[in-house]
Amino acid sequence: MEIKLFYKTQRELATVINGVVDGYWANLITEEDMISKVSSIYTNNPMKIWKENEFTTILKQQCGKRRLEVIEKVLHMNGMINDINCFEVKAGS
Repeated sequence: MEIKLFYKTQRELATVINGVVDGYWANLITEEDMISKVSSIYTNNPMKIWKENEFTTILKQQCGKRRLEVIEKVLHMNGMINDINCFEVKAGS
């Protein structure tokens, strides 16, 4: 899977994130490779991924909760974000 350093749109970025996580779940890439790719993508495109202590709306819509939970844990493990659990279940939801 070819990963670019910089992405033009959040939708393009979401497509790549989906491919990375899905490839990991399908055992097409190793855990180390997935972590490396996610870290690289975030390092070079932080404002397209994370705003105001949560994922951008486009990423939430395009990637879905399960994929973003994986991305969030990888970013937190590597010290790239401090706040974890932006997907808390709120009362009445």
